[in-house]
Amino acid sequence: MTTFLILLLVLLMGLTLFSLIRGVVAFLKTTKIDLETGQGETATDMQLLQNKMMFNRIKYQALAVVVVVILLAATR
Repeated sequence: MTTFLILLLVLLMGLTLFSLIRGVVAFLKTTKIDLETGQGETATDMQLLQNKMMFNRIKYQALAVVVVVILLAATR
């Protein structure tokens, strides 16, 4: 059981990192587009992707914390 939880924790940490990187890349692309066009009032596909990735990051972090709590409870 502990091995499964550790593998699950590593997977969730990887998904968190992946979502964070994709969100930051989308943010940088949005900023670059806004600077080049001079318009910052429209919600582009990149901004929507950024919001989605940041929400995913929060979700995966919360799940990772739950797994850590379960691991701590199981080892006591």
